[in-house]
Amino acid sequence: MDYVFEMPAEMMVETDKKGTVERFEYDTFTYDEENKPLHKGAFVYLPYGYDKSVKYNVLYLLHGGGFTEEWWLKMFPDTVTILDNMIEKKLCEPCIVVTPTFYHGEDDKNTHDEGRCENFRHEIRKDLVPGIESRYSTFTEGDVSEENLIKTRSHRAFAGLSLGSMTTYRAAFYNNFDLFSWYGPFSGCCGPFGDHDLEVKRICETLENGHKNGYELDYMFCANGDADIAFEEHKDIMGRAVAESKYLEQGKNYDFFIIPGGVHDMKAWQLHMYHALQIFFKK
Repeated sequence: MDYVFEMPAEMMVETDKKGTVERFEYDTFTYDEENKPLHKGAFVYLPYGYDKSVKYNVLYLLHGGGFTEEWWLKMFPDTVTILDNMIEKKLCEPCIVVTPTFYHGEDDKNTHDEGRCENFRHEIRKDLVPGIESRYSTFTEGDVSEENLIKTRSHRAFAGLSLGSMTTYRAAFYNNFDLFSWYGPFSGCCGPFGDHDLEVKRICETLENGHKNGYELDYMFCANGDADIAFEEHKDIMGRAVAESKYLEQGKNYDFFIIPGGVHDMKAWQLHMYHALQIFFKK
């Protein structure tokens, strides 16, 4: 694939064939020991012409620290325009994009507890994915049993920016590898205080154990600007992981896209999404 380092201008021009964004609300029992549900929400992008008789792939797309589910599609509505244009110009297949949050609510978003990243794994598996894929038309065809979610993993991708990139590794990749086969970590793996050796070990073990259990990685699309605060740790960890794991192959099921001069901002993250969706769900 030919990468570009600036979003093509035509992607930012509104088209007549617009998708829709709606709010999806659900309860999760993940966090309360007294078995009381936490009410949460996500935003869902449905492509132009969404048809309940058609099966759609799903991208679960996370925000960064201090923000919630509104980030991608509401705070930056030009993300919707990019998606509309990509689908209309057949750069990617029509797909559903879901933007949840790993925070527990509005009051929680100022926490600096990175445990949120890993703990989100339970909600993903028990509440979010089954909730979304029982309501919308996906390859599960309404059967959201764990067995069928695993069976349909190649129709499900997970990506996120910054703290959401860390969550992509910790909640989706390390802990739910049997549910997702496409990954997009945008800007970082472990943060400035993380353990690079541990992350490399976990990446390699996830891939090896997945292979043993019959779950292969379809693609990991890492992305960062080289002036991004998260660049050096991300590059170091993934470079070492590629060197150590025979299940991570540059150009086959992995790449690391670098924007020269790119920083930790939405301009870069939208470009990462633009490239990722041209790779995801294609064999």
